[in-house]
Amino acid sequence: MIGSTRSLRVWAYPAPADLRKGFDGLSGLVQSELRKDLLSGDCFLFTNRRRTRAKVLVWDGTGLCIYMKRLEQGRFASLWERSPGRSVELTMSELALFLEGSRLAGRISLSPTIYTPRGVALSTRI
Repeated sequence: MIGSTRSLRVWAYPAPADLRKGFDGLSGLVQSELRKDLLSGDCFLFTNRRRTRAKVLVWDGTGLCIYMKRLEQGRFASLWERSPGRSVELTMSELALFLEGSRLAGRISLSPTIYTPRGVALSTRI
């Protein structure tokens, strides 16, 4: 989509948004409600109350871009039901799945935890 997708984060607005808003209105929601840096390059996801439309606002380095999708059938998943009042952080893969109509069922940590050996006395002598 834009730049290196691995480094981008996606923040979903935690409530239905008035999608008649354009660049300035959505930028205001990012700054006042989400308290995020609009020029960070992160993506900001908004959906309407009926969950039939979605907008993604992103700074591409030279200006703001809005990507919009309108569903002809079905509804987008309701992300704000999982954490009411708090923004939901998604990965770019989760954003792509969301825009395709998938539901966020759960997350599994793919990275192993840091291993700390216990009961092993490390010698200070070499």
